[in-house]
Amino acid sequence: MTNFSRRGALGLFSGAAVLPMLARPALANTKLTVGALRFTSHAASFVAFERGYFDAEGLDVEFKFFQAAQPMAVAIASGDADYAVTAISGGLVSLAEKGAAKVIGGALSEEPGIDGQKILASNAAFDAGLTSPKMLDGKSYAISQAGSSFHYMGSKISAAEGATVNFKPLQKVGAIIGALKSGQVDAWSIVPHIAKALAGGGAVKIIGNVSDYLPNYQVTTVFTSANNAAKERAQTEAFLRAFSKGADDFNAALVDKTAGDQAATDMVKLIHKYVYADKPYEKAEKSIRNGAMRINKNASLNMESVNDQLNWFKSEKLVKDSITSDTLVDPSYAEMT
Repeated sequence: MTNFSRRGALGLFSGAAVLPMLARPALANTKLTVGALRFTSHAASFVAFERGYFDAEGLDVEFKFFQAAQPMAVAIASGDADYAVTAISGGLVSLAEKGAAKVIGGALSEEPGIDGQKILASNAAFDAGLTSPKMLDGKSYAISQAGSSFHYMGSKISAAEGATVNFKPLQKVGAIIGALKSGQVDAWSIVPHIAKALAGGGAVKIIGNVSDYLPNYQVTTVFTSANNAAKERAQTEAFLRAFSKGADDFNAALVDKTAGDQAATDMVKLIHKYVYADKPYEKAEKSIRNGAMRINKNASLNMESVNDQLNWFKSEKLVKDSITSDTLVDPSYAEMT
């Protein structure tokens, strides 16, 4: 994981026009560490940082980057990160059960009409007949860890098709991509900016859409420590306000496409600082645009999806049966839908 910090002085002025109060004295220069993945789906945090929305709330944000969801949850519980955006994992649920973490809102969502996460097959598996999720029986399916979002998606997809699959935990997204390219694993599901780039380069085949199986899936959530949720309300509300402004900008530019062509180009250039930063802009642009899924307005949270995920964790014996949504979620910060 890596850290990245910058005080967005120029962005402060751009945020001044839309925020009623530029800073609250109690929060002035409050230092926060925000956990993230280098995915387009984490763009709301990047936009809030680059456009000064965190600064305008008196928050001095530093990013800590991870390569999987569960280590991020551990970082929140240990105090190595203050807020984060990632999928619900078995690790996060268990930490919530221990009183160490709370979900406070929603982020990325599958939404009808918006191109979302893809189901992939390795070229070798595709050539051998894995041309549709209906053919998953007996195949291997890549996940980061047991209890990860990849595990949840793969299990729901295979169950819907009456298939038995062999889940292979490979820890990191990079390792999964390598295994899929080399044919060491047959299938995987992932956000579109990665899926489409891999398929477009001929490395894998797209064989289906996650939304066909989980049409309103709450893919990622905003979460923090239980202590922040309970005792740092002003700070937590400030974080969510800034994050939500970033989400609004992102959705208008790349999802709803109501902000105009220049705004879309500016948004892609902003995100490129964090996503595919090792590639030239010309090569990264299409993948970033392809990754534009809805980030929930005002961090609203789809509780039907959250409860479905909790029930799956319980059915797989990955968390205790006694855990409820109240264990995981603090509903006082965002709208529960």
